[in-house]
Amino acid sequence: MRELHLDAGGLYITCRFGDSMRRLILGLMIVILSAASVPAWAESDPIYTSWRNNKAVGGYDVVSFFSGKPIIGNDALTETYMGAVWYFSTQANRDLFKTNPEAFAPQYGGYCAWAIAKNKLARGSAKHWHVEDGKLYLNFNKKIKKRWDKDRAEFIIQADGYWPEILED
Repeated sequence: MRELHLDAGGLYITCRFGDSMRRLILGLMIVILSAASVPAWAESDPIYTSWRNNKAVGGYDVVSFFSGKPIIGNDALTETYMGAVWYFSTQANRDLFKTNPEAFAPQYGGYCAWAIAKNKLARGSAKHWHVEDGKLYLNFNKKIKKRWDKDRAEFIIQADGYWPEILED
């Protein structure tokens, strides 16, 4: 048996425990004190990706949207941009993206455009998309895209007012 003396920010604890219990308590105290020092907020990533992977636009080839037919990208044809991995269906599309990624990346980082217009963050889906004035917009689902389609121009103005500061909230 050993005595354990802990000083946890002014809280003094003295207990008698075996070695394994002492290690457990010390470990728990470290975890608790570490968690207390972590901020309660975090910035969102500038490009939406799933928590399961780092694929931008769900692995779709963003250049292909501009031809009217989105295509899933190839694992062998990728490019890293703004911390996300972008997939392409052809080398030509990859090369085109590399020349001007801002021209092909979806607006609002691939988050749902309608949600951004409402000052909220939600994932965008490659299945619910629209190209307007040479810019790609993604929406959360079919229902939300229908709402978006009713007044796209106004929603774009609203979303532009919140982007990119919404990521800091």
